[in-house]
Amino acid sequence: MALPYRPIITICGTTGVGKSKLAIDLAQHVVRNCRRFGWRGAKIINADSMQIYRGLDVLTNKIPEGERAGVPHLLMGFKQPGEQYVVGEWVQDTIKLINEMHENQELPIIVGGTSYWIQHLIFPSQLIHKDPSMSKISDGAVVSEMFKNAVHALSPDLLNLLQNLPREAPSAKIDPDKAFQMHQLLSALDPIISQRWHWKDTRKVLRSLEIAKETGRLPSTIVAEQSSVVAEGSKPRYSTLTFWLYAEPTILNERLDARVDDMISQGLISEVKKLREIASDQKCFDSSPSSPVDYTLGIYQSIGYKEFCGYLDALSETAFKEACERMKISTRQYAKRQISWIRNKLLPAVHAANTQDNIVPLYLLDATTLGDAWVQNVQKTAFDIQDAFLGRQELPDPNLLSMTASNLLKLVHKDVNPAFVLKARKRRVCTACTTQANRPVMIEEGSEWDIHLKTRSHRRLEAKNLHILHDGQTNMSNVSDTASS
Repeated sequence: MALPYRPIITICGTTGVGKSKLAIDLAQHVVRNCRRFGWRGAKIINADSMQIYRGLDVLTNKIPEGERAGVPHLLMGFKQPGEQYVVGEWVQDTIKLINEMHENQELPIIVGGTSYWIQHLIFPSQLIHKDPSMSKISDGAVVSEMFKNAVHALSPDLLNLLQNLPREAPSAKIDPDKAFQMHQLLSALDPIISQRWHWKDTRKVLRSLEIAKETGRLPSTIVAEQSSVVAEGSKPRYSTLTFWLYAEPTILNERLDARVDDMISQGLISEVKKLREIASDQKCFDSSPSSPVDYTLGIYQSIGYKEFCGYLDALSETAFKEACERMKISTRQYAKRQISWIRNKLLPAVHAANTQDNIVPLYLLDATTLGDAWVQNVQKTAFDIQDAFLGRQELPDPNLLSMTASNLLKLVHKDVNPAFVLKARKRRVCTACTTQANRPVMIEEGSEWDIHLKTRSHRRLEAKNLHILHDGQTNMSNVSDTASS
């Protein structure tokens, strides 16, 4: 499957493993060898969903300006706290930048820990999006019977909402009633797709509703059609060389704990205070409709902010230590999830694309040991592979780089079909934790649901509900006994 020679380099991996350092090293290597391969230079495109926010350099672990060696870093620090920025927007912005860089003979290097952003950039058929080629109802397209029936069954208020969808997604923080009503509408139209999104994910919910309204078809039907394309193998957008930086968790966890301590000493708590002030300032809620903000999403979901909010409400040495420990645990858990995504989602997609030819070469670089070993195992190895890739030479076997690579790059039999992913990542309502019907607590099935069931708050509410149920049954039994006597 030959691709036009439009090369990009992508670097993924866990937090704290050295991705930014390697990206800068590779960019500088391109500059030093510009005459050899014909590139004028290289630029780095950020693929970290937290580093898109302006300021907050400690909280989001941005590489300091002084350590960027003059290499431009794009799509970094350009959004305000409270603004939402979803994967589809990032993909479109990144495609535009890549096209501009290729025109200028500059090599794009995409780096970040949000691996699903990188995956959706490489493989174009795995996102549900508004496709300009889709026929609109107003253009005379035939409306599907399933969509007709679903619309016909809508209640008057939901039908009115469908006919008058907002131009911009409402904030779940500012207008939770409207946010939940939109999710109700999606649930009534397309229960399958609605289980994929949390009711607070208003932009994703609105996007699904727009697709349905504009095409006269259910989004889940479109997913099924995309699935037939993926089943044949997803053709990547670019000639892509991917590096997966990996460190053994036992070693990495010690580094992550130390980095949390460093972040605190560098001013993490001051940044958390600033974020709280922004969210609590009522003037911030007077945003224009064209630029909605939601102070429960985006950077407000970052590790560090959530953990230290409680400490700021009750300043004490004990609360501080507890916040530090919670942040370290959350960071380690996040690193574990990052590895799981790469192994269970990205690798199967790469294997599916490489069924005939090695069109998406992916290499695991062992970054467990620092110092001279890092230079040899990561930096020098990456230079050699990148040189061969840009020179269109034969590439080494990814499985032979190291024993770690051989073990972790083994084919993981996971279905990357969009329809399967849709079913596998459904949201469930936790009835025990839901205290208001129009504010349901929704958790993703699988590991997140299992973790949720073990939380102290869930166990407490579940026990409370069981106690109430038991008391109710006892009272009914007493009433029955009294009546019979």
